[in-house]
Amino acid sequence: MAATHKEPVNITCVGPLNGMASALITWIDQRFPLMENWRSHLSEYYAPKNFNFWYYFGVLSMLALVLQIVTGIFLTMHYKPEATLAFASVEYIMREVPFGWLVRYMHSTGASAFFIVVYLHMFRGLLYGSYRKPRELLWIFGVVIYLCMMGEAFFGYLLPWGQMSFWGAQVIVNLFSTIPLIGPDLSLWIRGDYVVSDATLNRFFAFHVIAIPLALLGLVAAHVLALHEVGSNNPDGIEIKENKDAQGRPLDGIPFFPYYVVKDMYGAVVFLIVFAIILFFMPEMGGYFLEHNNFVPADPLKTPAHIAPVWYFTPYYSILRAVPPMFNSQFPGVAAMGAATMILFLLPWLDRSPVKSIRYKGPLFKWALAVFVVAFLVLGYLGTVPTNEWGQFGDWMFRAERATVAARFLTAIYFLFFLLMPWYSQIDKTKPEPKRVTA
Repeated sequence: MAATHKEPVNITCVGPLNGMASALITWIDQRFPLMENWRSHLSEYYAPKNFNFWYYFGVLSMLALVLQIVTGIFLTMHYKPEATLAFASVEYIMREVPFGWLVRYMHSTGASAFFIVVYLHMFRGLLYGSYRKPRELLWIFGVVIYLCMMGEAFFGYLLPWGQMSFWGAQVIVNLFSTIPLIGPDLSLWIRGDYVVSDATLNRFFAFHVIAIPLALLGLVAAHVLALHEVGSNNPDGIEIKENKDAQGRPLDGIPFFPYYVVKDMYGAVVFLIVFAIILFFMPEMGGYFLEHNNFVPADPLKTPAHIAPVWYFTPYYSILRAVPPMFNSQFPGVAAMGAATMILFLLPWLDRSPVKSIRYKGPLFKWALAVFVVAFLVLGYLGTVPTNEWGQFGDWMFRAERATVAARFLTAIYFLFFLLMPWYSQIDKTKPEPKRVTA
């Protein structure tokens, strides 16, 4: 087959400076597909014209990722990944490095902000069926990004080498040892030692700073490419590519640049204002973003009274605690916790509704989604407190038993939302989808 030659793109502008810029862009475009990518991903990428509030969170997720990478780079300039120096290096960053406290709080607050916008982004996918055909691979990339985020947060959580960091890593790594056959060897490999030690800290530092961020960047690029290949979903859940004008442009679409770029800039400004308020006035968020025990150096001889993960892990931690051990092994809980994340991959094939968007789905799906969200939030709260503190009345045994029953009930709701979806999504009374997007 004969090689095809791409004609260079000549850009002409008025004025000497603009002329030089045009010549430079033309020179680059002859050697790199600059303008082709600009057109295909921005100026000639048509997005549905009826995007609403829920469509801010995709771009905000990318903004949060950039924020984490940039602040992480500055933190590594002063951080010491050594057990005897790690905690002191964090204190040095907070107290001695110019604006080090700001960078550290931006990174710790940014981690929670990252998970908040990603959770809202995933919720929007549930609302409008963004996981349905032809976006199954797009959803799968998103779930893998979510799992990588969890791994990134877990590895980074040990680095301050505080009490909660140390014992949290100890508990989580020990959970891997409950996996039959490979568990002990797997937990030993993760730790790099028989206990959480300097080798563990170095290993987690390598994963947090190099391995997982590289995987995240590649997955985000794949996620965006997959999105631009199939096109964006919209609140009506219909495909805008099915209605085009004579030039082949979607009748219900508008160019992403400049229209949605400007819109997303507005969302980014609001996000940064809220982020700054939290950052300057309540960076610890009452112990949810930064636990009080993490301001105490790690002590292998003193176990905290209550060990709990950061808030974005607590729904799965509640599921872990809700499942009773079997044969003195916590593996059933670990398996349930893993299944709670892995089941997200099946969502595109579990939803059998004839429509995508919640706007046209019936009451069964709406009630199921509402109950699922409440269950997820309450599970998250239950994971932040010891079971013996749940409830206001009664003795300790009654409160602990009530917490366990509540966690098990909510865990069942979590899984039933997915497992019963093929049934209730089919029998649900739906409204007919419009042929064109609504304003």
